[in-house]
Amino acid sequence: MRVVTELSPPHQTLVQGEVSGLSTELVKDVLAAAGLAGKFELYPWARSFRIARSQPNVLIYNMARTTEREAQFHWIGTVAAYQLGFVALSHRDDIQINTVTDAIHYTVAVQRDDISADFLMKNGFKKGMQLVLAADITESWQLLFNGKVDLVIDDPVALTGMAMQLGVANQDVRFVYGITELEQHTWLAASLQTPPELIERLQQAHSQIAKTERYRRIMASDYR
Repeated sequence: MRVVTELSPPHQTLVQGEVSGLSTELVKDVLAAAGLAGKFELYPWARSFRIARSQPNVLIYNMARTTEREAQFHWIGTVAAYQLGFVALSHRDDIQINTVTDAIHYTVAVQRDDISADFLMKNGFKKGMQLVLAADITESWQLLFNGKVDLVIDDPVALTGMAMQLGVANQDVRFVYGITELEQHTWLAASLQTPPELIERLQQAHSQIAKTERYRRIMASDYR
């Protein structure tokens, strides 16, 4: 099967050209338990999302299970825990956020078709004003480091990995404010055109993997 995702350390990383990371290992475990082979591909989120919505036999992770997406995919099982919030450069001590709406006074980079973008737009952030839509998380962070935006949205556990990815010091960034509404367990899902027998095999395999210690630690965020 074709398996698509985005860069999102430590869940999805790229090591010597191979897709790796905590959630990737869980997905590989699920495929192995189902007796299936997977070709893992890393793209900007919007592209991965389009591929999974339009082509047969495609798996995608890590995806938020929202009302809008519910009927667009087959849902296999959860493979990550996220605690998203606003991230700023450490020297920007002028940025003080105590509520989501406080951030409306700043510019925020988020990825296209990402749940964070939808959430912020529903809370009054406007594209081209407070909200800058990026192709992927790397572009969002580059906009932050280049001073084009004030904030990005990410998980605090991702800060070290993203700083390393961009070749900057971990202490150059700080997690400013956690967004409770964006705390979630994210899913491995399959395209609607995937045969029902494969969906059943994958769901049963996920049930097996969900009983393992590795799965429990990742979902409980014990790796942090």
